[in-house]
Amino acid sequence: MFEKLIKRAKFISEALPYIMRFHDKVIVIKYGGSAMIDPELKKNLLADVVLLKYVGMHPILVHGGGPAISNRLKRLKVESKFIQGLRVTSKKVMKVVENVLGKKVNQEIVSLLKKNGGKAKGFYGKKGKVIKAKKIWVKNGQGNYHDLGFTGQVAGIRYRFLRKWMKKGYIPVLAPIGVGHRGQRFNINADSAAASVAEQLGADKLILITDVHGVLDKEGKLVSEVDSDKVERMIKNKIISGGMIPKVKCGLHALKKGVDQVHIVNGQIPNVLLLELFTDHGVGTMVVK
Repeated sequence: MFEKLIKRAKFISEALPYIMRFHDKVIVIKYGGSAMIDPELKKNLLADVVLLKYVGMHPILVHGGGPAISNRLKRLKVESKFIQGLRVTSKKVMKVVENVLGKKVNQEIVSLLKKNGGKAKGFYGKKGKVIKAKKIWVKNGQGNYHDLGFTGQVAGIRYRFLRKWMKKGYIPVLAPIGVGHRGQRFNINADSAAASVAEQLGADKLILITDVHGVLDKEGKLVSEVDSDKVERMIKNKIISGGMIPKVKCGLHALKKGVDQVHIVNGQIPNVLLLELFTDHGVGTMVVK
């Protein structure tokens, strides 16, 4: 009769030590994948972000939106080009990036956080100028550099500005659009942007939300913990491949820069943030030094 209630009470009891441990800590969440598209997953995850704020943590969301950008470009009959996983961003593409990530996705996330009882503030590009950026070039195997247009990398974060809003009780929501020294906007990889925010704010945790359970071994089973040596071996043996490579490397870089813990989790799991943060075993991969 009371089984469900007992289960809930047990979860709350198990969560208490973690709530105490992470009280007043900064948690940077890179929000991407299906959890941004599926309405129920979106509602569920953003409600949990508000919960983190209410129990005394300081969550910050850095969101992606690659599929939405590609869909808009497709409708405009503009080809999507990628080099080494980075989008080639022409002036026309940059305009789409700003409209989709800034004016649509960012504002929608802020609105949903507010509907769930949270205070949220959105920042992108010149709005707040939170992410300082510079142009990025990528080198190919022949030693030649590719011009990616207005694709950039993080040159700095206005971390004091973010802290000010956090102290006022707000959840900052950042689109990965940076601003260069002449005011030019740059399209930045969301994982990299989240890692830089975590580094500059001295975050206790960086959580990368994706569409897989985390790092998988050659049998397809979840690896609960990986370090730099294990990552290099798994990449060499092609066990870690594709889009997971930049995620684990991004995590290792954040750890070297002072972030305490990095987690890669599956946003398709309901309440994944609570399960990863407040249970003894977690549900994703923890990246350690």
